[in-house]
Amino acid sequence: MHSTDSATVVRGEEELFARTAHLFASAVEVACAANDLWTFAWSHGAGELADTAAQQRRPDQRVRKIYQAGTLLDPVAAHELAKRRDQFGAEIRVTTDEINETIILDRRLVILAGDRTAGGRSYSVITQAATVQGVSSLFEAAWRSATELATYDARIADIRRLAPQVLDLLSRGVKDESAARSLGLGVRTYRRRVADLMSALGAQSRFQAGVRARELGIV
Repeated sequence: MHSTDSATVVRGEEELFARTAHLFASAVEVACAANDLWTFAWSHGAGELADTAAQQRRPDQRVRKIYQAGTLLDPVAAHELAKRRDQFGAEIRVTTDEINETIILDRRLVILAGDRTAGGRSYSVITQAATVQGVSSLFEAAWRSATELATYDARIADIRRLAPQVLDLLSRGVKDESAARSLGLGVRTYRRRVADLMSALGAQSRFQAGVRARELGIV
């Protein structure tokens, strides 16, 4: 652990949970942005930190979450997000843009997820007012431009069904004409599905789409 007057860096999810769980219990407003379901997860079974707040939420507590669109390409993840929305009352939106993996509590404290390394992930817990305000503004901008979960889920349902097959065809370098034929699609429809898949994964190329899909565990 490394600390300054306004920031604490902790190593690993267990330490982060131990230091911040009580803050979630008392928070009135919880905002979270994550690329997948596992950014703020705990191996000891406490569940995702932001969802711990959602499950214990009081009538006056608001929980908002933004997920990267690629998460919905996994049917299990898509089902889990819908459950969190319906059972715990969390407001969930989806974005195709890159996001900073973040939790904000009452616009007073920010948790920023660091890069994953072989030794585990680090998290910065920040209370410096100007930094918290800046991160909160970024979250609000992302929230306004994101799409409601139900709307995006309906839009991506067909892409989710085809994603594993399309990604396999792309990884094998199958030409569009042959790939379309194997899926029973027209070439234009196939290319549109590929473009939609790349958008959901936040990828700029077919190769990058494959890399991102592997990171999410879709292939």
